[in-house]
Amino acid sequence: MNLSVIIPARNEEDGVGACLESLVAQSDEGWKLGRDWELLVVDDGSTDRTREIASGFEGVTVILPDERPKNWTGKANAAWTAAKLAKGEWLLFTDADTVHEAGDLRRALHEAEKHKVAMLSYSPKQIVAGFWQRALMPLVFSELALAYPPAKVSDPESRLAGANGQFLLVKGDAYMQVGGHQAVAESMLEDVDLAYLVKRRKLGLRFRYAPDALSTRMYRSFGQMCEGWTKNLALLFGNTLITAGWKLLDIFLLAGLPVLAWYFPGPLSVSTPWITARLVILLIWLRTLWRFYRRVAKSNFPLGDCLLSVFGLPLFVWLLWKSWFDHTVTKRVVWKGREYAGGSR
Repeated sequence: MNLSVIIPARNEEDGVGACLESLVAQSDEGWKLGRDWELLVVDDGSTDRTREIASGFEGVTVILPDERPKNWTGKANAAWTAAKLAKGEWLLFTDADTVHEAGDLRRALHEAEKHKVAMLSYSPKQIVAGFWQRALMPLVFSELALAYPPAKVSDPESRLAGANGQFLLVKGDAYMQVGGHQAVAESMLEDVDLAYLVKRRKLGLRFRYAPDALSTRMYRSFGQMCEGWTKNLALLFGNTLITAGWKLLDIFLLAGLPVLAWYFPGPLSVSTPWITARLVILLIWLRTLWRFYRRVAKSNFPLGDCLLSVFGLPLFVWLLWKSWFDHTVTKRVVWKGREYAGGSR
């Protein structure tokens, strides 16, 4: 069997149907589900209709995870349970809120083999809805693009490793060689840590932005978005408070410079009456605005969302601080109704 697709799912009734529909549709006579590849959904204690929806798809195997050991994350336990049962030469861990483009599974296998890597990870196209998602998400993903540049992550000479758990394809023997999800059982950032283990063993890692392969809607509500990024931001960025400080400076400069310019209308000198303090301040403001949007453009979000991102700065600063506080001070992080020890990677 070529491939085992593994979907850990906990209370994903809003998205799991579309996800499975996009995956099951990839089965055909030349690459048949159940013969050439399998699709495993791990129902991780869902209290909604996740299991019922998944069971309604022909060819999909729904399993229950093993009893979760102490300190393990629910996702790691669910993924490890399925990995031990998987029959495929390759394992694809993907989230229940993803929607896959036609043929992306076979293309991914071909890409991994072409580049001779043991792990291939895609960053999906992000689907956002509502003002706050559109304002915040480009900020987060622009910082991720700068912290984990795909070219550097994919470079075997670089020590930087990164991955996106929404699409994580790994060769089965390499996965077991590094210890699989058992090796990152306590990590809240298991995708990045698995990638690090693969890269440290020099097994080959490739990472790229892949809107051609899949899309995802990560969050369905404002509260869910805040909880999700509180869980992750302090782990994704080692300098969380410094990042928050720079974003706070952006707020002061972008909001404060136009106000400051209002109070300085006069010329800087008699010999150059046209060079006013107001003009100088406004030029500095335009330079700051250009630098801000040039950075946000790296997020791969549409122009309209990038333009809105300036309004998401206060929320981003607060989430960075809260993530640092929860992981460092209270050492308590909550995600999908479960409480975990903060600071675990």
